[in-house]
Amino acid sequence: MYMNVPFLSLHDVTAMHGDEIREAARRVIDSGWYLQGKENELFEQHYAEYIGTKYCIGCANGLDALIWIFRAFIELGIMQPGDEVIVPANTYIATILAITENGLKPVLIEPRRETLEIDDYLIEAAITPRTKAICVVHLYGRCAMTDKIADLCKKYNLKLVEDNAQAHGCRWNGKRTGSIGDAAGHSFYPGKNLGALGDAGAVTTDDEELAKAIRALANYGSQKKYVFKYTGRNSRLDEIQAAILDVKLKYLDEDIKKRQAVAAYYYDHISNPLIELPTRLPDENNVYHLFPVLAPQPPKGGVSTRDRLHDYLAEKGIGTVIHYPIAPHKQECYAKEDWNIPQLNLPVTEYLADAELSLPISPCMTQEQVEWVTKCLNDFK
Repeated sequence: MYMNVPFLSLHDVTAMHGDEIREAARRVIDSGWYLQGKENELFEQHYAEYIGTKYCIGCANGLDALIWIFRAFIELGIMQPGDEVIVPANTYIATILAITENGLKPVLIEPRRETLEIDDYLIEAAITPRTKAICVVHLYGRCAMTDKIADLCKKYNLKLVEDNAQAHGCRWNGKRTGSIGDAAGHSFYPGKNLGALGDAGAVTTDDEELAKAIRALANYGSQKKYVFKYTGRNSRLDEIQAAILDVKLKYLDEDIKKRQAVAAYYYDHISNPLIELPTRLPDENNVYHLFPVLAPQPPKGGVSTRDRLHDYLAEKGIGTVIHYPIAPHKQECYAKEDWNIPQLNLPVTEYLADAELSLPISPCMTQEQVEWVTKCLNDFK
């Protein structure tokens, strides 16, 4: 038997609110105003209200959002090149790129195997007099924040930066991720729970001075036309993307509930000793941007169990994606960095890179598709 189950159909996701999205794009086109206009103002206002912060600054993408946070801390004299930022070793490389782009030193901390998120019990031993921030990454849509991390930030007077690129709508202690720390970077890449029809991003914060610096940095360094306080770059959210995001924001919580329903079925029905599921979190702590599973068994016939599972599911019509097969500290771009010589030994991170496979999960999946994915997983040998 074969059933087509795409990993994520952006066509279907867009079609759910297609008429409103087309009307939003048409409204911008007809307005004749395509940058830094009313659509940006409205989306920034609505997204700040949704996240629970005073300020939201739209920018070109999620990487830039994180870059501008660290750059603003440097411009404001809170950090300087050479300072250290604690960051999970198991993350998409953009988190670390934002740190190194600013001449800061990433200090990579292993995750817990069962949660896939940063191991907060390993952080304190890595703090030095040069440590200025902890950057938590709510990877896969799972909340990475803990009381221990909050206590460490207070104890050592560290800034808390959130990489919220994959966790729009997630909560911790009643607050939405993106409002927990000093600032947060958000990505609206099309495949995200809140996705644009192209690249887009934002920063959220309650810090007015930081917000002003970030807005200027992302606008060539200018706070006033033709007056440049900083040497910035052009990193602005365009009006069409802002308008589309504002449409989709209205349905974000509804879409998350659909993802959570798919995840609940997976957790309740996947039963195969070859496949490990990460610790199940309460729904408020997981918006299921991705549904990662682990296939850690030794290779069979020279092929890893994870790769065999990927190929087997593909034969059944099921799309899966490997996140992330090469850990950041093993990437060529960081091979000659002093903080990675000799190359870091991070066995948990490397294990996850070898064992992780993400299953289909989206607000568009049918119950029949969910049941088919589960059956195929349980039949895998």
